[in-house]
Amino acid sequence: MRKLTFMLSICFAAMLGSTASAQQIYGEYIESRNADVWTGHCFAMAEVNLMGDQAIVGWRVSKGEWNGVKLDGLSVVGVAKASGTLGSPYENPYPAKAVLIFDEKATPEQRDALKAFAQEMGGELLKNVVRTEAAPISISLEFTGEHPTGGQLQAGELANIVTRQFTQRDKICGHEQTYYPPLTPTSHAMPAVASLDQFKGEGLGVSWSLREKRSAFVGHFAK
Repeated sequence: MRKLTFMLSICFAAMLGSTASAQQIYGEYIESRNADVWTGHCFAMAEVNLMGDQAIVGWRVSKGEWNGVKLDGLSVVGVAKASGTLGSPYENPYPAKAVLIFDEKATPEQRDALKAFAQEMGGELLKNVVRTEAAPISISLEFTGEHPTGGQLQAGELANIVTRQFTQRDKICGHEQTYYPPLTPTSHAMPAVASLDQFKGEGLGVSWSLREKRSAFVGHFAK
């Protein structure tokens, strides 16, 4: 029995070590787009080909590195304009144009690493970067228990997301569900209402300011 317990302890330690090494970088994540992600089927269909082609995504690295460069405490934001409704199963929304906003505290080496990280996480969404900026970035989440229910992203005067938890008044058809998944990989994410979704920068040929749309996700990433 003692030998079995010892062997189980070794296996458990090995599993923990494997998980830790696999997750070389982790932190907080927030996104919003110009289409409802928590919605009923009929409302989602009404937005396809009309909305959902604009998005803001943001990461704050709690701890970790990318390409051997430490990124603890730094943030990066991607803003994209796609060719169609992001997440739609009926069409290809790419190619997309993207603007990357780097934490102003990042060194040139860290900016290169943040760009590589964001493009790995964002895939086709952030593949075609047409402009880069540097700005003070703050990303924070709010929690109810262990679940994220709201959050904020502020990237200088360029991009802004403010989210809140769903309430009864956000139900319209009564058949709402998480219709679209997050735009990038997450370890855990919850849909939320974007009280504000705003981009006032250059490079995409469009700017926007949206309010009270069921279009956001808040959560965590680990890779």
